[in-house]
Amino acid sequence: MTSFWVGKRVRLRGIEPGDALAFQRLAEDEERLGDLLNPPRSGESYRIWAEKQASAHPDSDRFQLAVEAVDTGDVVGGVGSHHADPRSGWFEYGVTIGAKHRRRGYAAEAAVLLLRYMFAEHRYHKCQVRIFAHNEASLALHRRLGFVDEGRLREHAFLAGRHRDVVMMGMLADEFAQLHSMTT
Repeated sequence: MTSFWVGKRVRLRGIEPGDALAFQRLAEDEERLGDLLNPPRSGESYRIWAEKQASAHPDSDRFQLAVEAVDTGDVVGGVGSHHADPRSGWFEYGVTIGAKHRRRGYAAEAAVLLLRYMFAEHRYHKCQVRIFAHNEASLALHRRLGFVDEGRLREHAFLAGRHRDVVMMGMLADEFAQLHSMTT
């Protein structure tokens, strides 16, 4: 039997202390993409963050994982569930892939692995994702995965000197099951 957390291209795993540089590069890539703008952080702050992630007791509904390429063992991205409301049955997630690793199917496969876990194992009913309206690649990815547009929050976020629209997308568990296998 293969691991629940391993696909054809990626393996999802816990964050290790040695992943600090990879996550620092991911943050820099997100900034260049226009999805994140924070003051510069030191390498030491990423090292401390990665150590905390590596030693933290996991919350099974909110977590961050490294996305590792199966063929090379390199950390190519991150994926995680950021907000969860078990009572109402919804969660939000996010995925990011480093610039030099994009367009290889890593994001889609990482997303499906995480969604399968949340829908099949934790019985969530709905997943939501918030995407900046200017991030056409992410919007297209989520539409291919089966997410539907649920609304646009006009000028909702302030980023890089201006207000940006945020597109809300969602997918229900039964919609996921129709498009993707619920088992490995």
